[in-house]
Amino acid sequence: MYLAKIYVTYKPSILDPQGEVIKAALKRMDYVGIDQVAQGKYFEVKLNAKDVDAATAEVESFTDALLINQNTETYRFDLSLVSDEVDV
Repeated sequence: MYLAKIYVTYKPSILDPQGEVIKAALKRMDYVGIDQVAQGKYFEVKLNAKDVDAATAEVESFTDALLINQNTETYRFDLSLVSDEVDV
């Protein structure tokens, strides 16, 4: 079983209005060293796949199809092998 941690953000050419609001609020709070704030989405997906290549292909496929707006967003992800034991 694999765990995909998927990070979605706006493409560099797209204005991030929530990031700009957060940046302005931080400056009003006297955090003067803040140059940029990027706001995004985070997903964790556990999936069964025969190997890392199959897991990678599946994550790319469903992320492109469902989790992002391809016109405005980009993503990256990390894959890790996890046991299927239940946490108590």
